[in-house]
Amino acid sequence: MSKFFTLLTKRQSYIYKAFLFVIATILVIYLLPKGGQFKYNFQKGKPWQYENLYAPFSFTIKKDQASIDKEKEVIRANAIPYFEYDIAIAEASRQQFQDVFEQVFTDSLYRAPKDVVKRLGEGALTEIYTNGVIDEIHPYAEDRMVYLKKGNEIEEISYAKLYKNEQLATTITKLLLKAPNSNVEELLRKLIARVVRPNVALNAKLTEAGIASEIKAIIPNRGIIEKDARIIAKGEVVEGDKFQILNSLKAEYQSQVWSKSNYVWLLVGYSLLVSLVFLMLFLFLRKYRPDIFHNNTKVTFIFFNMVLMIFLTTIVVKMDAAYVYVVPLCTLPLVIKAFFDPRLGLFVHVLTLLLLGFVVPNSFEYLFLQIIAGIVTILTISELYKRANLFISVGQITFIYIVGYFAFFLIQEGNIQLLKWENFGFFVLCGLATLFAHPLIYLYEKVFGLVSDVSLLELSDTNSKLLRELSNKAPGTFHHSLNVANLSEAAASEIGANAMLVRVGALYHDIGKMINPTNFTENQVNSFNAHHELAPKESAKIIINHVIDGIEIARKNKLPDRIIDFIRTHHGTSLVYYFYKKEKELNGTANPDDFRYPGPVPFSKETAILMMADSVEAASKSLKDPTSTMIDNFVEKIIDSQMENGQFLNANITFKEIQVIKKVLKKKLNNMYHLRVEYPE
Repeated sequence: MSKFFTLLTKRQSYIYKAFLFVIATILVIYLLPKGGQFKYNFQKGKPWQYENLYAPFSFTIKKDQASIDKEKEVIRANAIPYFEYDIAIAEASRQQFQDVFEQVFTDSLYRAPKDVVKRLGEGALTEIYTNGVIDEIHPYAEDRMVYLKKGNEIEEISYAKLYKNEQLATTITKLLLKAPNSNVEELLRKLIARVVRPNVALNAKLTEAGIASEIKAIIPNRGIIEKDARIIAKGEVVEGDKFQILNSLKAEYQSQVWSKSNYVWLLVGYSLLVSLVFLMLFLFLRKYRPDIFHNNTKVTFIFFNMVLMIFLTTIVVKMDAAYVYVVPLCTLPLVIKAFFDPRLGLFVHVLTLLLLGFVVPNSFEYLFLQIIAGIVTILTISELYKRANLFISVGQITFIYIVGYFAFFLIQEGNIQLLKWENFGFFVLCGLATLFAHPLIYLYEKVFGLVSDVSLLELSDTNSKLLRELSNKAPGTFHHSLNVANLSEAAASEIGANAMLVRVGALYHDIGKMINPTNFTENQVNSFNAHHELAPKESAKIIINHVIDGIEIARKNKLPDRIIDFIRTHHGTSLVYYFYKKEKELNGTANPDDFRYPGPVPFSKETAILMMADSVEAASKSLKDPTSTMIDNFVEKIIDSQMENGQFLNANITFKEIQVIKKVLKKKLNNMYHLRVEYPE
């Protein structure tokens, strides 16, 4: 049983990766469209590259969007509007007429029978309110038919039968031609004009409901292709009806929902393809990025970002495929590059696009534009901690999107007359969304415990709390750290390592010396050395403990693990040789384990560079009247000794790179001591 648990512990990392692999595969398969995939790629205006295509089954020809939009416009143009008739207003006007008429009319004054005049006025009002008075002028022709809704009844009349305010004066005059005399006509005209109010208004809600009902009834098909009918011949240009028929066939494939008969096979097919993509990622990490492969947090981070981008794109496509380019997919290579390296960023970007090819429409166009944009992202975005660089790069990425999309449109349509310029706004929105990378990187640093160049720049500030404390408590160590940082940064730049990372690591590598600063030579004054009164073993223990103390201080101040690695490894498993030799001289023998740093040895190029630079810089202080030859010899001696002791076996650094580092350190030390090459007399 104990052997089983031991084996399980050793394989724990691989078990986790297998679990991550399965979960990611299931999630992606769930997000993929649940239908068949069309096996032909075609573009409008391009020749058909395959053999003659015959209909595998009968299917309907879908109308293109332009035709459907045109039908909608015709429906809207010819739709019969609904007008609402307000009976209460008409009754109120009649009542008001009667009241006012009784007050102002007298038989003697107007020399006409009262009842005759009253009936004449009421008849005119009845005629006016038969169809009612409209509240405002609408852009309809006079012969346009409209629906007039009176209570629960609806009748169809011409728009001309609705009285308009502007026409009332003329209408009233015509209706009062039978008036007994001019005085009666004038009275009735004024009274009717006074009491008539508009009582008919356009019912926009009912009108839109009618239009929507007609639009819903539009038939999306315009014909049928029978099974085995030839659709297109090899070499024939894909355009016009051919293009629409092919799109209809493709839509028919993609609309086929998983059924019991093909469910298992479709699931197997998707599983194999998605598994291949993730398997390629694992193989790449294992072969070319073993440090990332063995770090489960980093592997999880990469998988999380891939699945996140697939999820966002799938959601947008389901809502409206026209907005697919709004998804800031270039954020993926940008973020991966910020935390790891450009090559991995581009590789992950391409693998994600392979999976998105199942999701997006016009997959060839989409993959082409996104791959080009990803390459531009990798090539242009450098030194992400400089804010201007991100804005400039986003501008370049947006420009590439626009140029690529414009080129595809010209190929497909052959002119720019149908170009929808508002589509370019999607790419601008995508560029603006890409700027979200900065806060996203900060969020990822907190969630996954990773370190980007932005954080490294903040940590390199010598006015930060921890470095200021080091400067105050151990000024000699602080000055030593600055020198080591300069040496390490120059060496890292020369061999293509992460110069910013190694500089920050160098600034913090000796913070453990703050505990007892006077126990270290660079902080001692007046030639006082506490080690003269201590046994060699005790002195060695104090020196070795600065590594352990440094790790504790770093963790207390929440420094990232990548920086703590420099503290842990900058002495590797080397000996505190001075006190080891002293113990041997005093007692004739010494146990090397009592004088050895706990390690581990450096496991990256950056930590190896720091070990070399730290040892060389510290040793250079012991040189009296240094010369160029002397510096060259002791640099060779120190680094060769470290190599012989196996300090760089796990550092993935080559002999050639070590030789380059030696050359840089020699040059820098010569500059620090203002030395020149010795010339013969």
